[in-house]
Amino acid sequence: MTGTARGGGGGGGGAAGMEEKGGGAAGLGFLGLDRMRLLLPLPMPEKLSARMLRTHFPTKFLNWRWRWVRDRWHKVLPVWVLFWVLFSGGIFWFMTSQAVEKRRESLASMCDERARMLQDQFNVSMNHLQALAILVSTFHHSKTPSAIDQRTFARYAERTAFERPLTSGVAYAVRVTHAEREQFERQQGWSIKKMYSNKKQSPSPGPGDAEVREQAEEYAPVIFAQDAYKHVISFDMLSGNEDRENVLRARESGKGVLTAPFKLLNNRLGVILTYTVYKTELPPNVSPQERIQAAIGYLGGIFDIEALVDKLLHQLAGKQSIMVNVYDTTNESPISMYGSNDTGSGMCCKSTLNFGDPSRKHEMHCRFMQRPPWPWLAITSSLGALVIALLIGYICHVTIKRIAKVEDDYQEMMVLKKRAEDADIAKSQFLATVSHEIRTPMNGVLGMLQMLMDTDLDTTQQDYVRTAQASGKALVSLINEVLDQAKIESGKLELEMVPFDLRTVCDDILSLFCGKAQEKGLELAVYVSDQVPQTLVGDPGRIRQIITNLVGNSIKFTERGHIYLTVHVVEEVTHCLAVETGTQYANTLSGYPVANRKRSWENFQIFSRELNSSETPFAPVTSDSVSLIISVEDTGAGIPFEAQSRVFTPFMQVGPSIARIHGGTGIGLSISKCLVGLMKGEIGFSSKPKVGSTFTFTAVLTRSRCSGNENKSSEFKDINALVVDHRLVRAKVTKYHLRRLGVQTELTTDLDQYIAKLNCGSRIAKLVLIDKETWLKDSHNMPLLVGKLSNKDQPDSPKLFLLENPKSSVRSSSHIFREYKFNVIMKPLRASMLQVSLQRALGVDKVHCRNGVVGNSTLGSLLHKKQIIVVDDNIVNLKVAAGALKKYGAEVTCAESGKKAIKLLKPPHNFDACFMDIQMPEMDGFEATRRIRAMEKDLNEQIERGEVPPECANVQQWRTPILAMTADVIQATYEECLKFEMDGYVSKPFEGEQLYTEVARFFLNQDEVL
Repeated sequence: MTGTARGGGGGGGGAAGMEEKGGGAAGLGFLGLDRMRLLLPLPMPEKLSARMLRTHFPTKFLNWRWRWVRDRWHKVLPVWVLFWVLFSGGIFWFMTSQAVEKRRESLASMCDERARMLQDQFNVSMNHLQALAILVSTFHHSKTPSAIDQRTFARYAERTAFERPLTSGVAYAVRVTHAEREQFERQQGWSIKKMYSNKKQSPSPGPGDAEVREQAEEYAPVIFAQDAYKHVISFDMLSGNEDRENVLRARESGKGVLTAPFKLLNNRLGVILTYTVYKTELPPNVSPQERIQAAIGYLGGIFDIEALVDKLLHQLAGKQSIMVNVYDTTNESPISMYGSNDTGSGMCCKSTLNFGDPSRKHEMHCRFMQRPPWPWLAITSSLGALVIALLIGYICHVTIKRIAKVEDDYQEMMVLKKRAEDADIAKSQFLATVSHEIRTPMNGVLGMLQMLMDTDLDTTQQDYVRTAQASGKALVSLINEVLDQAKIESGKLELEMVPFDLRTVCDDILSLFCGKAQEKGLELAVYVSDQVPQTLVGDPGRIRQIITNLVGNSIKFTERGHIYLTVHVVEEVTHCLAVETGTQYANTLSGYPVANRKRSWENFQIFSRELNSSETPFAPVTSDSVSLIISVEDTGAGIPFEAQSRVFTPFMQVGPSIARIHGGTGIGLSISKCLVGLMKGEIGFSSKPKVGSTFTFTAVLTRSRCSGNENKSSEFKDINALVVDHRLVRAKVTKYHLRRLGVQTELTTDLDQYIAKLNCGSRIAKLVLIDKETWLKDSHNMPLLVGKLSNKDQPDSPKLFLLENPKSSVRSSSHIFREYKFNVIMKPLRASMLQVSLQRALGVDKVHCRNGVVGNSTLGSLLHKKQIIVVDDNIVNLKVAAGALKKYGAEVTCAESGKKAIKLLKPPHNFDACFMDIQMPEMDGFEATRRIRAMEKDLNEQIERGEVPPECANVQQWRTPILAMTADVIQATYEECLKFEMDGYVSKPFEGEQLYTEVARFFLNQDEVL
C-alpha cells in the first residue's frame, strides 16, 4: 500500500501532486504506455525494451568490471582462439576413437554371430551323428540277424543328410578282435584292408589298390558307408596312425573326437568326427577301461569344412564387406581351414569355436574388406565447436565495443526508471484521493437519502428516494470495481485471512438478490455440502464479491427458470454433483434444461493432475487446506459461442446492446478471475445459447482450528420434518436448510407410497413442508395426505408449511392455507428466515431477523443507550454517521478533529466505542488512535501497579473499541487497522448490516460478560 493523500485540497490537491511529481511508468493500467510520453519531459529512447534489461545490473559491475574486460580484451582474444583450437582437436581425437571403438564392437558382434551360427550347425550335425550311432547299435548289434545292411545304411544316410548340414558323408566301422577276424572276413566276403597314411600313397586308396591288413590285436573295418564314400568299406580305421589315435580317444572318452584338417578326395580340407558305439548305455561315472571293454563300433562323420563354411556364411557375408577365416589352432602353427591366406593389415577380431572336442582348438578371424570411412561426425563436430567458439569471441568483441554506448543508455534508463516509479506512486496517490473525494460526498448523499426514507413520505416521494439510492449505490459499486481493477494491475491487492462461515456468506448473498429474483419470478437456491467445514479461514469479503458477481450476472440475464449456487469439496465433485448434463430436466432445480456443468471445470489443472498422477487424487497442499469448488448455474440467455473467448477480458461485453439493456462495465468477471487466482484456484464456465450458463471456480482455503458456532437451535433438536417435493434437487435444498437447524428430515417424491406408509402406522412428522408446485401438480392427492396427517390421534398435530414459489403470489395461494391452515414460507430459503418461520409456527418468540437481513431491533438492542463518539472533519458525514447511530438508539457525541477526540477519550471516560475517520487535517485517524492507545497503556500500567483512580475501581484493563471510518478503500485495509490497534473498519457509505457485523464483535462479548 502507498501513502494516502491527505488534506482538505480534495481532487485539486491530488492533481497538483501529480503535476509536481511528473514522470510515468510503462504498463500502467490507467495511464498506459502511449500516454507515458506525455508525462516525461525527456524523449524516450527508440529501443526501450532492449535496454530495460540493463536496469537489473549492479552499478559496480558496470563501472569497473566492464572496464577491466574492455582494457584487456586484445590479450584475452588470442588466448581464447588458441584454447578452442586445441579443444576442437581434442574433440576430433575423442570422437574418432569412439568411432573406431564402435567399428570394432560392430566387427566383434558380426564375428561372434557367424561363429555362433557355425557352432550351432556343427552341434546339430553332432547330435544327429550320435542318433545315427544309437540307431546302428539298436538295429545292427542288438538284432540277430542284423536289420541293417550296406544298402539300407546308405539310403538312410542319404535321406537324412539334410539333418546334418555340415557333414558330407558318414561311415561305420565295427570292432573286430584277432580271434574274430577269420569268421568276420568269411561273413563279409572280403578281407580287412590296410589304410595308408603316408604322403606318397593316397590316404583313401581304392579296394583294388589296398593291401590286406597285417595281423594285429584288434581291427576296426568299415562295414557301412554313404554311397559317396563306400570305397572305404573293408578299410581298417586302426591301420592309420591319426585315425587309430582318434578311435582310441573316442572310445576312452565316450565323446566325439575330431581329426586334424586333411585334404579330401576333392582336394578340399576336411575333418572326421568319430563317435564310439557301445553295447549298452553306460552310466556317467563309468571308468575309461570299462568304456574300452564295452566298445563295439565306431561311427565317423566327414566334414567338408571349406564348402560347408562357405555355404553357411555366404548369405551373411554378402550383407557386409567382411572377410572370415577359420583356423585350427591346436598346434603352434595354426592350420587354415577356411578363407584366404591374404589376411591384410586392417582391424581383426577373433572368436573361439567349440566343436565338442576339448583336445582340438578352433578360431574364427574376421576383418573388414574395405577401409574405414572418413570420420565426418568428428570432423563436423570439432569444426562446429571451433566455429561456435569463434562466433562467441566475435560477439563478445562486438559487445565490448558497444559497452560505452550501453552505459550511456543505462544512465538514461535509471533516470527514466526513477520517473516511472514516481509516476506510479503519483497514480496510487491519485486513485486514493479520487476514491476518498468521490466516496466522501456519496456517503453524505446516501446517508441523507436513508435518513429521508425514515421520514413520512408519500408513495411518489419514496419512489424518487429509492431511485436516487439505487443510482448512488450503482455509482459506489462502479467505483469499487474500478479501484479493484487498479489494485490488481498494480499488484497491490491482498487477501485477508480471517475465520468466517461460508454458509452464512451464501445466505447473505441470497438475501441480497432475494427481491430481484422475486420480481423476475426466478427460483433462487443455495446448497453447501456437509463435507465443507463449518468455519474456514480466508477472505470472506472477496469470496462474497466473486459469488455476488456471478449470481448478479445470472439474475441480470435470466428471465425464467432458476439460479442455483452449490459449494462442494473438490474430492467429492464427481460423486456429489447431481446435475452433470442438461438432458434430464427432472434433475434440475426448476425443470428447465441447463448447460453441461462438467464442461465448466474440465480444463482445470487440479483434475488433470488427478488423471495423470498415481498418487492420491486432490491431495491438499497442507493438512489444514480445503479445496472448494463453487458453481453458479442459471437458465438464462446463455453466451453466444463467438463471444465466449472474451468473457474474462476487462471492459469487454458480449455485445453493444448488453450495456444499453443491462448496464455494467464488463470488468466484474475479470476481477473475479484475478481474485480466484489469488486464492490458488481456477475459474471456468459452460454456456449454451438459449439454455443457460454455469460458472465454476475453485479456491484453496484453510480449515479453522476452532470449532464454529453452528446454526442448530436447541428447540429443533428432537423435531422431525417431512419434505414433499417432486423435484429431488429442490427437496435436497430444503433438507439442507432444515438440517442446519438440527431438524431430522425425510424426503418424499411419491405421495402414493408415503400415504401407504401412513396407513401402516408410520410415525407422523412434526413439520410437513410441501412445495407449492408439487401441491398444484398432485392436487388430487394432497387433500388426502393432509387429511391423513390431521386425523392421527396425537396431542400435537403436525405443522403444515407451504413453500411458496417466487413466481406465485401469496394471494393466489390464500385459499390453500386458509382451508388447510398452512404456514407460508417464501423462497429463497435461508437458515435465518426458516428459523424465524418455524419458531413462529411453534410458538417460540425469538425473531431476530427479517427476510434474512439484520433488523433494526437486533442492531438497536446492541446500540441502545451506548455512548458513542463519532470523529470526522466533514460536517455532512458527521451528521450522517450520527443520524445512523441515533436511529438504533445510541447516544452520539460528535468531534470535528483528532485532537478533540483525544481530549474526549482521555481515560477515564464514559464512551463505549469510537468511530474514527482516517483522513483528517492536522491529525489523521491513525495518529489519533496511536495517542489514545498510548494513554490507555499508561492507565493500564497504573492499574497493574495498584495506582487505580476512583473512576476505575472496578476496571481490570481499559480499552475503548475504535472503528475506522474511511472512503479510501485502497489504504484502509484490515491489516493496517490492526497495525494501529484499531478494532475494525467500516467503509463509507456504510449500511446497517455492515455496521452490525463490526459492532457485534465487541458489544456482544461485553453483554455476555455482563
